[in-house]
Amino acid sequence: MRVVLQRVSEASVVVDGETVGAIGPGILLLAAIGTDDTEERVAKMAEKCANLRVFPGEKGHFEISALERPGEVLAVSQFTLYGDCRKGRRPSLSHAAPPGKAEPLFDRFQRELQRLGLRVATGRFGALMRVRLVNDGPVTFLLDT
Repeated sequence: MRVVLQRVSEASVVVDGETVGAIGPGILLLAAIGTDDTEERVAKMAEKCANLRVFPGEKGHFEISALERPGEVLAVSQFTLYGDCRKGRRPSLSHAAPPGKAEPLFDRFQRELQRLGLRVATGRFGALMRVRLVNDGPVTFLLDT
Protein backbone atom coordinates (compact mmCIF):
# COMPACT_ATOMS: atom_id res chain seq x y z
CA MET A 1 0.00 0.00 0.00
CA ARG A 2 1.18 3.50 -0.78
CA VAL A 3 -0.13 6.66 0.82
CA VAL A 4 0.68 10.29 0.23
CA LEU A 5 -0.16 12.01 3.53
CA GLN A 6 -0.58 15.78 3.37
CA ARG A 7 -1.29 18.08 6.28
CA VAL A 8 -4.03 20.44 5.09
CA SER A 9 -5.95 23.42 6.36
CA GLU A 10 -8.82 22.25 4.14
CA ALA A 11 -9.49 19.71 1.40
CA SER A 12 -12.39 18.47 -0.68
CA VAL A 13 -13.19 16.04 -3.45
CA VAL A 14 -15.71 16.73 -6.21
CA VAL A 15 -17.36 14.16 -8.50
CA ASP A 16 -19.57 15.31 -11.40
CA GLY A 17 -19.81 18.81 -9.92
CA GLU A 18 -20.91 17.51 -6.48
CA THR A 19 -18.72 17.76 -3.37
CA VAL A 20 -18.72 14.20 -2.01
CA GLY A 21 -16.18 14.73 0.78
CA ALA A 22 -14.72 17.76 2.53
CA ILE A 23 -12.69 18.50 5.65
CA GLY A 24 -11.27 21.46 7.50
CA PRO A 25 -7.87 21.21 9.20
CA GLY A 26 -6.53 17.67 9.16
CA ILE A 27 -4.86 15.24 6.80
CA LEU A 28 -5.49 14.27 3.20
CA LEU A 29 -4.60 10.66 2.41
CA LEU A 30 -4.15 9.73 -1.24
CA ALA A 31 -4.07 5.93 -1.02
CA ALA A 32 -3.25 3.14 -3.46
CA ILE A 33 -3.67 -0.59 -2.94
CA GLY A 34 -0.98 -2.83 -4.42
CA THR A 35 -1.33 -6.30 -5.88
CA ASP A 36 0.26 -7.92 -2.82
CA ASP A 37 -1.62 -5.95 -0.14
CA THR A 38 -3.68 -7.68 2.54
CA GLU A 39 -6.17 -6.62 5.20
CA GLU A 40 -3.36 -6.74 7.77
CA ARG A 41 -1.15 -4.39 5.75
CA VAL A 42 -4.05 -1.99 5.22
CA ALA A 43 -4.86 -1.97 8.96
CA LYS A 44 -1.21 -1.25 9.82
CA MET A 45 -1.12 1.60 7.31
CA ALA A 46 -4.28 3.13 8.81
CA GLU A 47 -2.68 2.95 12.26
CA LYS A 48 0.52 4.54 10.93
CA CYS A 49 -1.39 7.40 9.28
CA ALA A 50 -3.50 8.05 12.39
CA ASN A 51 -0.51 8.06 14.74
CA LEU A 52 2.12 9.81 12.64
CA ARG A 53 3.10 13.08 14.30
CA VAL A 54 2.67 15.68 11.57
CA PHE A 55 1.12 18.61 13.46
CA PRO A 56 3.07 21.26 15.35
CA GLY A 57 3.27 21.30 19.11
CA GLU A 58 4.77 23.72 21.57
CA LYS A 59 8.35 22.52 21.06
CA GLY A 60 8.54 21.86 17.35
CA HIS A 61 6.99 21.07 14.04
CA PHE A 62 6.07 17.39 14.38
CA GLU A 63 4.75 16.57 17.84
CA ILE A 64 1.04 15.81 17.51
CA SER A 65 -0.81 13.11 15.55
CA ALA A 66 -4.27 13.29 13.98
CA LEU A 67 -5.56 11.25 16.93
CA GLU A 68 -4.24 13.77 19.45
CA ARG A 69 -6.03 16.82 18.10
CA PRO A 70 -9.37 17.78 16.73
CA GLY A 71 -9.06 17.23 13.03
CA GLU A 72 -10.38 15.28 10.14
CA VAL A 73 -9.21 12.93 7.42
CA LEU A 74 -10.06 12.95 3.73
CA ALA A 75 -9.18 9.55 2.22
CA VAL A 76 -9.08 9.34 -1.58
CA SER A 77 -8.25 6.25 -3.61
CA GLN A 78 -5.49 6.92 -6.15
CA PHE A 79 -4.20 3.84 -7.95
CA THR A 80 -1.76 5.93 -10.00
CA LEU A 81 0.57 6.03 -6.99
CA TYR A 82 1.71 2.64 -8.31
CA GLY A 83 2.54 4.09 -11.72
CA ASP A 84 6.00 2.97 -12.83
CA CYS A 85 7.46 5.60 -15.16
CA ARG A 86 10.97 4.19 -15.52
CA LYS A 87 10.48 2.86 -19.06
CA GLY A 88 8.86 4.44 -22.07
CA ARG A 89 6.37 7.27 -22.06
CA ARG A 90 3.30 5.49 -20.67
CA PRO A 91 3.24 4.62 -16.96
CA SER A 92 2.87 0.94 -16.14
CA LEU A 93 0.21 0.27 -13.51
CA SER A 94 0.86 -3.46 -13.19
CA HIS A 95 1.61 -3.19 -9.46
CA ALA A 96 -1.74 -1.55 -8.65
CA ALA A 97 -4.39 -3.98 -7.44
CA PRO A 98 -7.36 -4.50 -9.77
CA PRO A 99 -10.60 -2.77 -8.68
CA GLY A 100 -12.19 -5.99 -7.40
CA LYS A 101 -9.38 -6.38 -4.87
CA ALA A 102 -8.59 -2.71 -4.28
CA GLU A 103 -12.07 -1.44 -3.43
CA PRO A 104 -12.74 -3.75 -0.44
CA LEU A 105 -9.24 -3.08 0.90
CA PHE A 106 -9.66 0.67 0.51
CA ASP A 107 -12.99 0.39 2.35
CA ARG A 108 -11.18 -1.51 5.12
CA PHE A 109 -8.59 1.30 5.28
CA GLN A 110 -11.38 3.86 5.83
CA ARG A 111 -13.09 1.71 8.46
CA GLU A 112 -9.81 1.25 10.33
CA LEU A 113 -9.25 5.01 10.43
CA GLN A 114 -12.77 5.43 11.83
CA ARG A 115 -12.26 2.60 14.34
CA LEU A 116 -9.18 4.40 15.60
CA GLY A 117 -11.37 7.43 16.34
CA LEU A 118 -10.93 9.69 13.33
CA ARG A 119 -13.71 11.46 11.44
CA VAL A 120 -13.24 10.32 7.84
CA ALA A 121 -14.59 11.85 4.65
CA THR A 122 -13.88 10.17 1.34
CA GLY A 123 -14.03 10.41 -2.41
CA ARG A 124 -15.85 7.92 -4.62
CA PHE A 125 -13.89 4.81 -5.57
CA GLY A 126 -13.25 4.53 -9.31
CA ALA A 127 -14.75 7.92 -10.17
CA LEU A 128 -13.06 10.79 -11.94
CA MET A 129 -12.43 13.07 -8.97
CA ARG A 130 -11.27 16.65 -8.56
CA VAL A 131 -9.29 16.96 -5.34
CA ARG A 132 -8.82 20.44 -3.93
CA LEU A 133 -6.52 21.13 -1.02
CA VAL A 134 -4.66 23.80 0.84
CA ASN A 135 -1.43 22.14 1.94
CA ASP A 136 -0.42 23.34 5.41
CA GLY A 137 3.32 23.77 5.73
CA PRO A 138 3.66 22.35 3.11
CA VAL A 139 3.88 19.02 4.91
CA THR A 140 3.79 15.93 2.69
CA PHE A 141 5.00 12.39 3.42
CA LEU A 142 5.12 9.26 1.28
CA LEU A 143 4.31 6.07 3.18
CA ASP A 144 4.82 2.64 1.67
CA THR A 145 4.37 -0.89 2.99
